[in-house]
Amino acid sequence: MAAHWAPDSWTKAEARQLPDYPDAAALDRATDQLKSFPPLVFAGEARNLTTELAKVSEGKGFLLQGGDCAESFAEFHPNNIRDTFRVILQMAVVLTFASKLPVVKLGRMAGQFAKPRSAPTEVVDGVELPSYRGDNVNDIAFTPEARIPDPQRLIRGYTQSAATLNLLRAFAQGGYANLHQVHRWTHDFMGRSPWAKKYAETADRIGEALEFMAACGIDPETVPQLAQTHFYTSHEALHLPYEQAMTRQDSLTGDWYDTSAHFLWIGDRTRFEGSAHVEYLRGIGNPIGVKCGPSLDPDALLRMLDTLNPGRAPGRMTLITRYGYDKIEAALPKLVRAVTREGHPVVWSCDPMHGNTVKAVTGYKTRPFERILAEVRGFFAVHRAEGTHAGGIHAEMTGQNVTECTGGAIDVTEQTLADRYHTHCDPRLNAGQSLELAFLLAEMLNEEMAERRRVAA
Repeated sequence: MAAHWAPDSWTKAEARQLPDYPDAAALDRATDQLKSFPPLVFAGEARNLTTELAKVSEGKGFLLQGGDCAESFAEFHPNNIRDTFRVILQMAVVLTFASKLPVVKLGRMAGQFAKPRSAPTEVVDGVELPSYRGDNVNDIAFTPEARIPDPQRLIRGYTQSAATLNLLRAFAQGGYANLHQVHRWTHDFMGRSPWAKKYAETADRIGEALEFMAACGIDPETVPQLAQTHFYTSHEALHLPYEQAMTRQDSLTGDWYDTSAHFLWIGDRTRFEGSAHVEYLRGIGNPIGVKCGPSLDPDALLRMLDTLNPGRAPGRMTLITRYGYDKIEAALPKLVRAVTREGHPVVWSCDPMHGNTVKAVTGYKTRPFERILAEVRGFFAVHRAEGTHAGGIHAEMTGQNVTECTGGAIDVTEQTLADRYHTHCDPRLNAGQSLELAFLLAEMLNEEMAERRRVAA
């Protein structure tokens, strides 16, 4: 357990990006209520994830983390949860089949509500109001009443997270993830994508392998792993009063765990030295991530790793890089070299979304798909040059047929962004673009595995 730490230790440090509640007593009542609620996830599940991530840090796996930029109350529907889940399954199958590595499936789901903002207020048509900070804080509607932080939204966020987790567990363990269903995971609207055809070819080859295995007596009845999968949840640990309320002491080990998700991360705006968010996360047993952007100095990162993982436990730390397609190859190597030199066991994951956001001529925020792919290529190139493992991807994506990121095989243009632009915050990859990204990742992983075999020989 972390020394001199308690779930409320963060209150003595500098906290940024927290909402300003006009009624502090109402917030206390809401968090007291949350403390009485059952945990959403369990300590043993978080430890299992740490074990799986430890293998990734050793180059023996790959982390696939994806889901909504910001979950919303309005779009809460079982079909939306199912569609995102099955795109992640498709991506994982492509990656596993190509690389022969196990893929850790981690959703930005069941809790990804609170959002950091670049400014505390925003101005529309001369009217200034508090910024929208996510559905568990205030409402996206641009009215004075809607933008008042409401503690009861935390209760609704918990309830929606619980229902989402219940459905995800049913999908993962109840047969939907059965590899014999691999053909049925494709969305109908992806039919005209060349990547859907390539996925069908991969599914055919998997089907042939399963038929051969069945003939040898290996089927879901004898090997349950063929019929189910492990699926974990994650979100940015931004709203510290909520996270504190969900922090519980494990009855088996006595360690503290944040039971709101299996995996929590610290954002680029809250990872500064002396941060309340760093103070909170250093004391929980969950595996955690840190967003690493252009402003992060190697020495500062090393100090943060010493704070968050003083015991250097494998699988504890994931470093999520977010530079932009034109900066990653120049900026990332110095971090990789520093971490490697000091012997910190980490998972290196690439967030190719946040550094590539632009404003289209139509006024919409978007992310050009070719820039996303370019950052992924740069990420793999750096790790190939440094002899380290490009261990993961962190993508904002959805299973819906949205038009939010331009480009891709089914070309989304700046003029068609308005057709189905549904995000509550930042633009997301749609199902077709996500699958296209998976095939690029598979190609990169194949090259990495081939290089490893060449060096070993």
